[in-house]
Amino acid sequence: MKKPIIALASLVLLAVAVFVLFGNADTSATGASGTDEASASTLVVYKSPSCGCCTSWVDHMTAAGFDVEVHDTDEMNAVKSQAGVTANVSSCHTAKIGGYVIEGHVPAEDVTRLLAERPAVLGLAVPGMPIGSPGMEQGSPANYQDYDVVAFDGQGRTSVFRHVTQP
Repeated sequence: MKKPIIALASLVLLAVAVFVLFGNADTSATGASGTDEASASTLVVYKSPSCGCCTSWVDHMTAAGFDVEVHDTDEMNAVKSQAGVTANVSSCHTAKIGGYVIEGHVPAEDVTRLLAERPAVLGLAVPGMPIGSPGMEQGSPANYQDYDVVAFDGQGRTSVFRHVTQP
């Protein structure tokens, strides 16, 4: 009788430990990771305290009507790792909203479309920091770069969500 009780208690403790370590992952049809801090209505942004382009992207998202909560951190690699951001889609800041991860200078209209369509992806990214993407508007518009907004799955697989052609 003692062995089944000990085994059950061990399983309960293991389940609690996994929950504490990894949070409450959302296993809904989106396949995205959801947390209380990344609700459908609040964009939770993690960025370096000294990054001006990240602040400009936050301003872009706020101007587009998103409620934004900013967390300055010097631990961006840990944030990206926890969020499932792989090196091929990495950029400077990482955000969460509605169970999705938003990596880098993704235009507000693409985040709005993502939340409306709810595809089975981990999130959207604009890899790197293309000149002319939201928050990266610097220099002459003639020098702005075309770029792709990509959907990603956290395993390194991507697909083009939208191609952005600069004027």
